[in-house]
Amino acid sequence: MSRRRHDDAGGGDKGPGRLSDPDLQVPAPPAWLRWLPVTYVMFVLVLEPLTPVQWPVSFLLVALPVIAAFTLGPVGVAGFTVFAVGLEGTLAGSVCCAGRVTHDLWERHYVGAYVSTAVVGVLGTALAAHRRRQEFRLLHASSIAEALMRTLLRPVPRRVGRVLAAGLYRPAEAVVGGDLFDIRTTECGERAVIGDVRGKGMPAVRTVADLLGCFRQTAHDPGDLLHVADTMERCIAREAAAIADDELFVTAALVEYDPVAHRVTIVNRGHVEPVLISRGEVEALSGPPSLPLGLGSMTTERPGTYDHPLLPGDVLVLCTDGLVEARDESGTFYPLLDRLRDRFAGRPQPEPGEVVDFLDTDLPRHARALQDDVAVLALAPVGATAVARSNPDDHMP
Repeated sequence: MSRRRHDDAGGGDKGPGRLSDPDLQVPAPPAWLRWLPVTYVMFVLVLEPLTPVQWPVSFLLVALPVIAAFTLGPVGVAGFTVFAVGLEGTLAGSVCCAGRVTHDLWERHYVGAYVSTAVVGVLGTALAAHRRRQEFRLLHASSIAEALMRTLLRPVPRRVGRVLAAGLYRPAEAVVGGDLFDIRTTECGERAVIGDVRGKGMPAVRTVADLLGCFRQTAHDPGDLLHVADTMERCIAREAAAIADDELFVTAALVEYDPVAHRVTIVNRGHVEPVLISRGEVEALSGPPSLPLGLGSMTTERPGTYDHPLLPGDVLVLCTDGLVEARDESGTFYPLLDRLRDRFAGRPQPEPGEVVDFLDTDLPRHARALQDDVAVLALAPVGATAVARSNPDDHMP
């Protein structure tokens, strides 16, 4: 499962959760699959002396080239084909020499087995060559998708203006997903967004690109946070009209941190509620409900904002529903609040990177396979200690 972790100084991608640079090397198959051809040969050799004479067990070797084609390349499959034909002849010859049968090595049934194995070997070799080409095509497409996501979801520096930050991105199936997050430092304070586009694949990526571009430009406008949300609403409406998708929408949460008032303003458009870790307590920050971006025309009520104190030492956690809806084997959702309480309640206040690291390692313990993309963005006001430790390279360009 590919992961992406952002929280390093200077915007680098480091740590165990990063996406590695594409090297166009096909991942090795599981060990049991690599040993399957050899295991199959051993099975035939063991079965041969245990069966009656009239049972031509060596004919089972006809399937060996196809079994080898699951893991080996065309050269390996061709080698196993030659080996299979030779082993068939050896087994037939040994039976004849032992006097157990009256026919010879070139009896027509054995010749038919040799020819069948050779034909299957040719087909298996072609299948292996085709599989290798497809693997490299998929790997190349994956590397392009990875580069695309790196361009869209830019690395989150450890410090952005007056907040510390860390981000995590886990796609469910491929590198390309529909989750997004970003943070900007503006004259109005630090502004961040996290969202989840309906749909998957390249259409979702197109929407992510448009929405992030809209946010990155509008976040610097002098208007309030509702102005940013309204502009993004219009962006989604234009995108829906361009692709003729009347059901296109994006759940999103926008936040604005005021470093003077030590307060965060939130606009929640149908998204997962932000979570606050403060003084050893963990709580969800609820506010007035609003429809997702792209569905605002369905109501005459204007979305509202709500505020909450965000003091030095507090950590604000934003996530997408892929995190809270991740299920374990019994179908239980990931208990985000409970897990954060178990880890951070009654302990020294963590930094955003510690919270993201915890979720990055704890989520796979709960759900081995993700059904939806996961994005997490954690923010914390810069305290006196963090200011003393900060480096100019930590700031957003």
